[in-house]
Amino acid sequence: MNNIIIVGGGNAALFCAYELIEKGFKGQVSIFEEGKDLKYRDCPKSKAGKCIHCNICNITAGVAGCGPKTDAKVSLSTAVGGYLPEILGEEKTQSLINYMDSILLKFGADPKVEGLEDNEEIRDIKRKSIAAGLKLVDDPIRHLGTEKSTELYQRLEEYLISKNINIIPNSKVTDLIIKNNKCSGMIVNGSTAYVADKIIVAVGRRGASWLENQCKLHNINKLPGTMDIGVRVECRNEIMEKINKYFYEGKFIGYPAPFRDKVRTFCQNPGGFVAQENYEGNLALVNGHSYKELKSKNTNLSILVSHSFTTPFDQPLLYAQKIGELTNMLANGSILVQRYGDIISGKRTWQNELDKSNIKPTLIDAVAGDITAAMPYRTMTDIVNFIQMLDKVVPGFAAYETLLYSPEIKFYSNRVAMDEHLNTNIQNLYCIGDGAGVTRGIAQSAANGIQCAREIMGEVE
Repeated sequence: MNNIIIVGGGNAALFCAYELIEKGFKGQVSIFEEGKDLKYRDCPKSKAGKCIHCNICNITAGVAGCGPKTDAKVSLSTAVGGYLPEILGEEKTQSLINYMDSILLKFGADPKVEGLEDNEEIRDIKRKSIAAGLKLVDDPIRHLGTEKSTELYQRLEEYLISKNINIIPNSKVTDLIIKNNKCSGMIVNGSTAYVADKIIVAVGRRGASWLENQCKLHNINKLPGTMDIGVRVECRNEIMEKINKYFYEGKFIGYPAPFRDKVRTFCQNPGGFVAQENYEGNLALVNGHSYKELKSKNTNLSILVSHSFTTPFDQPLLYAQKIGELTNMLANGSILVQRYGDIISGKRTWQNELDKSNIKPTLIDAVAGDITAAMPYRTMTDIVNFIQMLDKVVPGFAAYETLLYSPEIKFYSNRVAMDEHLNTNIQNLYCIGDGAGVTRGIAQSAANGIQCAREIMGEVE
């Protein structure tokens, strides 16, 4: 085997390249990334004061992916994060996560792990969760932090380059070369063809729509996936004090009446900041992050509703995009923010009301308005009722001034079909990470990349 091409330069890609080196691959590994190199990924919003809608967002695209620009919390168990345990088994997936964590520590991750305590306060939170009809997921977390994770991934990138991994930023892969169910290469920037023995697609959530189109164009088999649509919630640190202290990121799952859809919290950021990130087509989505040192007075987290679609509908990504576009339209291309109490009262939020609130939005250019004018009724009902359930565990969470930002959408519903050795139905083609719908976050996407390298090298553990 002479060469391997990896499409996308995010988390799964870098860990895959790392493991190829560790397993002694002697050929050329080339990583083609649409965005910029990590050291050039500065968001101009910090100087402009508002999003200027770059052609390619420096938060969602670029070497190392979203992680270094959006907090980089790493879940160290198989309890959350994707379908890898279903494909590889719990034991193997946990072993891969443990190995991934050792690599993070090697390149400078904070050795502290959050969420390992067990005391009466924690047991009381668990009792209240059960009484409220919520499941609290025990999941140890390693928090890298936005600024520290950038430094960590810079060291990882430099290490890969020193081992002759060819990382090529500003290179958009526009098509795969597939003939007779065999992948032999890809097209960059619409014109230049590159060939390889193996092609690994690791495009992340930003590239999920592109990969979905490739699946249709080249008959790459896929499975029914789940689309998560929701909001980013922001409240004062005082409200989330115990959850922040004992869990750092409290993961709650519930099935609120009347629809009994799965609703969950995700990506909690104590003392964090709400952020905007842009996808193709200038789609503005909300996210959150937190630094290791710089802290705000607020905690933010997402509340996501899982949508599973059945026959004949087969366009969940497009469905979610339309919700996002409608919300963006109401906010003139920005993120909408609304007070929880105003939603319950059936009114929009006005900027002068936000100015007088105890909770000051950390996303300063969010536009006050009415989320319910764009969010589907079922999804909005699930979110409101879930917040009321969580208020029984965290009193004050359903306060009038609690802020909801929209839209928050996770693009991983296009799930590529693969066997236990990560083979797709296309020879020489692997699809890994969040963009392939296999994983949801840093830990399992990195584990996916590591296992892909091992499969290619024939050293399955």
